[in-house]
Amino acid sequence: MARQYDPRLREFADAREISFLEAIEKHGKPTHAAKALGLHHSVVIRALDNLERRAAKMGYSPAHDMTHTVPDGFRVKGTSTLYDEDGKPRMQWVKSTVDHDRMEVIMREAAAAMAESLPRVRPVAVPAKTDAALCNVYTLTDSHVGMLASAKETLDADWDLKIAERTLTAAFCHMVNAAPKASVGMVAQLGDWLHSDGSGGLLPITPQHGHVLDQDGRFSKIVSTSIRILRRIVDFALERHDKVVVLLAEGNHDMASSIWLRAMFAALYENEPRVQVIDSALPYYVYQHGKTMLAFHHGHMKKNSDLPLLFASQFPKVWGDTTKRYCSTGHRHHVEEKEHSGMTVIQHPTLAARDAYAARGGWLSERSATAITYHSQYGQVARNTVVPEMFEAA
Repeated sequence: MARQYDPRLREFADAREISFLEAIEKHGKPTHAAKALGLHHSVVIRALDNLERRAAKMGYSPAHDMTHTVPDGFRVKGTSTLYDEDGKPRMQWVKSTVDHDRMEVIMREAAAAMAESLPRVRPVAVPAKTDAALCNVYTLTDSHVGMLASAKETLDADWDLKIAERTLTAAFCHMVNAAPKASVGMVAQLGDWLHSDGSGGLLPITPQHGHVLDQDGRFSKIVSTSIRILRRIVDFALERHDKVVVLLAEGNHDMASSIWLRAMFAALYENEPRVQVIDSALPYYVYQHGKTMLAFHHGHMKKNSDLPLLFASQFPKVWGDTTKRYCSTGHRHHVEEKEHSGMTVIQHPTLAARDAYAARGGWLSERSATAITYHSQYGQVARNTVVPEMFEAA
């Protein structure tokens, strides 16, 4: 007897799976459908098995009395069904949770659509004279724009949207002015740029674990401030460098927001040939400057000691073409620098104040940001550091 497929599976199918279902309707059996499509029957059967599993995750599996589906971006976490004495379902409870993989796809599609209507930045004049051998990397990590912190509560410093905007903008401008006149300037935003991700119905919670965060204002206000800061930073870098490389890395606080930030800035500077936005879904990033390899990761997925081997494995061509290799990370809010086999891993601190959670946990770190200058042949050749006290209002 030919295997039957529920017509409602079309609601959960992609174009390829729909073509398989239509072929089965026309030819009767999966084997006959596969032959008509020029495929082995196992390809069709496996694809439709995956479709049935995916539909079940969204709450649809009639064979198991599951017919209550959940919205796109969610998956069924569990069902509880009450049956009567005749074995018929009388009541059913459906528990759902966010499907993070599907939500990421939705975010990417939304960001791409939003970017289509953005006004593009016009090209600006190239700076007079720069050193082609140099690349300045301006690292800002764990900035937590939108965080609310009180010095009275943390015994550290205040932090809110206004302070974040003033501190981050001033710190970046100071680093650029103090650094050598390099041809390449890299805005290395290493993740956790936003304190909260706007997930959970725009609630101030962490994306993965749902921890409640201290947030300064509504998410829409945080987004507008965040974009304004980054725009100023990139525009200022363009005034001083022939080429500006923009990295907007994924952090554990802004896993979704990093997606639309990358899409937005790639669209904004689409007509500016001197801006390169690194657009990678993988949270491991590289940029090659001559014989110098510059690698980046927020630090939330791998230990520092594991990063050299990971980057060598994932980017073997860049690794093989370079003799000086550096990896920058953040996440832990304090300084650590260590040479490993073939690569130096630099863990950067943050300019942001600590919040109540960090204060109650007893975590302390010196606040600063560092610009590092790399030579195309010799690797790291200069540094300059800023601290937030340099930009406090008089």
